[in-house]
Amino acid sequence: MIFQDNVIKEYLKNVYFITGTPCGGKTTISRTLAKRHNFLAYDIDAHFVHHQKISNAAFQPSMNKVFKDADEFFGRTVEEYKKWLSENTREQLDFVLLDLIRLSQNQIVLCDCHLTIEQAGNLTDASRIVFLIKEPSNIIDDYCHRPDHQDFNNFINRASDPEKAKAVCNETLKSLNEHHYHAIKDSDYYWIERTPKSTVEATVRQVERHFGFFKDDFGMNNFEIKKVEKDTELADRLLKFVENFSWIEVKEHTLWMLRNWAFSDWKTMFAAMADGQIVGMASIMKTDYYPLPEIFPWISSVFVTEAYRGHRISEKMIAFANEYAKENGFDRTYIPSEHAGLYEKYGYRYLKDIVNYNHGTDRLYVKEIKS
Repeated sequence: MIFQDNVIKEYLKNVYFITGTPCGGKTTISRTLAKRHNFLAYDIDAHFVHHQKISNAAFQPSMNKVFKDADEFFGRTVEEYKKWLSENTREQLDFVLLDLIRLSQNQIVLCDCHLTIEQAGNLTDASRIVFLIKEPSNIIDDYCHRPDHQDFNNFINRASDPEKAKAVCNETLKSLNEHHYHAIKDSDYYWIERTPKSTVEATVRQVERHFGFFKDDFGMNNFEIKKVEKDTELADRLLKFVENFSWIEVKEHTLWMLRNWAFSDWKTMFAAMADGQIVGMASIMKTDYYPLPEIFPWISSVFVTEAYRGHRISEKMIAFANEYAKENGFDRTYIPSEHAGLYEKYGYRYLKDIVNYNHGTDRLYVKEIKS
C-alpha cells in the first residue's frame, strides 16, 4: 500500500524531526527538549532491535543480515558497508513512520532520526524539522566515547584489528555523509552546525525558536538595548562577549577599539541584553573599512550570538542606532554589505558600490532618518 505525501504529513503534524549527520547532537538535543517541554522523545536507533524482530527477511533483507563476528562486520569494503547502512535506514523507516503516527495523535513527539533532504520534503514541513550537523571526519572516536554507545565501542574493539575497523567506519561514514552535509548547508532547511564552541543550551534555544516552542512572542526575558559607556561594568561585559564570540573577522579590531576606547563624541557601541546576558552588539562610527571620510555615520559591527538569532535582534539594534543618530543631528545612516536583499528589509536602499581598504568591492546602503 502506498500513501501520498500529503496524507503522511497530515498524520505526522504533531511530530518534530531532529535529524542531520552523525555526532551533530541529535540525541542530546531531542532528549533535552523533551524533558524541558514534557514531550515524548523517540530515538529510532533505540527502536531498531524491536523493529528487527518484527521485520521480514523477504522485505527487509538488510535489517535481517547476520554477521558471525566483528571481523566479518568490519571486514566489508567501504561501499558494501555504506550500502548496508543506507538500506537499513530505508527499511526501518516504514516501521518508524507507523510508530510516529500511533504515538503522536494526542501528544508532541520529537523524532531523533536520519533523514535525507528528499525524505524530509516528503514527510514534513520545513517548520517542523531541523538538521543538526557536524563536519564528517573522525566520527568514530566521538561516537565511541559517548556513554550511550558503549555497546558499539565494545563491539568494534573485539575486531582483530580495532584501529583498522575504526578506519573503515570513519571512511564509510565520511563517504556516506559528506554529500549530505554539504547538501544540507546548501538547502533552504534550518540547520545548526556543531563546533568546539557549541553548547547544549545554546543549541536548544535555537531549536526552540525554530520550532516555536516558546510561549511568549519574543522568547526572551527582559530584552533591552543599551549604549555602552566607557569604564563601566557593561563595557567590561561587552569586552568578554567579544573575546568569546564567533565572528573571527572583526574580533581583533573590535577588541582593540574596546580596550583603547576608540570612541569619542557621538561614536559608540550598543549592547543587546536578554536573559541577563549580552546577546548582540552594534556600533555607530565616523569611519569604517573604507577610504570615504565624507560618508558618515556608519552603522557597523552588527552581530547577534547564534543562540539568539531568529528574533529580529539585528533589526532592533539598527533601529536603536538610527534613533541615536537622529538624536545627534544626523538625517541619514550608512551600512556596507557584500549582499543584496539583506538591509533593504530594514528600510535601506542601495546607493553605489564602494571599494574597501583591502581592494574588495562592497555595496553601500543608505537610509533617510528625518522625522
